[in-house]
Amino acid sequence: MKTLFMLLSMWLGATATAWAEPPCSDLLNFKMTKLRSTDQLYFCKEFQGKVILAVNTASSCAYTPQFKGLETLYQKYKDQGLVVVGFPSNDFNQEFEKSEKIAKVCYINYGVTFPMLEKSIIKGTDANGFFQKLIKATGQSPQWNFSKYLIGRDGVSVKSYESSVTPEQLDTKIQGLLSSKAVSANKLDQSSTALSAFSNNDKPNQGAPTLNTAWYKTQH
Repeated sequence: MKTLFMLLSMWLGATATAWAEPPCSDLLNFKMTKLRSTDQLYFCKEFQGKVILAVNTASSCAYTPQFKGLETLYQKYKDQGLVVVGFPSNDFNQEFEKSEKIAKVCYINYGVTFPMLEKSIIKGTDANGFFQKLIKATGQSPQWNFSKYLIGRDGVSVKSYESSVTPEQLDTKIQGLLSSKAVSANKLDQSSTALSAFSNNDKPNQGAPTLNTAWYKTQH
């Protein structure tokens, strides 16, 4: 019985390892300074195992009001594992030069609370390292401000969406990506329950007779 219990424990341990978070992907091996800050954001540390919506933003674009929808998505799903990340860029000549003005638009005008990074280039050979990887993974470079890249929990699967796709239209897709981890967690919980039940069944029967050691000593 003990041998069987040990084998079951080893199997469950291997299963748990298979369902554990994978090592940080190459895509998330990236860091960048936050907007109007000296602090750097380490993607592996902060975003591993999360669903990421990366967006190149601009302050003076017809799509700038999408900040509101992006913040709504973030507030709705952040506790379930969604993170929205903004990459301000002047690649389409619609972003301010000074970070103070960029911050005013996103933080004050639209109440953004999701991470915003320093202004950078997001297309071409001079694009920041993260967008270079996104472009390589999808074959799609940003064609305009508020292009969107939706990254799964594995940090590998990426899909791009053009600027005209609104944050609201991504709601269902984000729900699907967020639910993927919940399925694995439920399977792990079921296995843990099975192990607990087996362990309880393996305990000695409390109704079984026991040896009276005091009587045994007097007789021997």
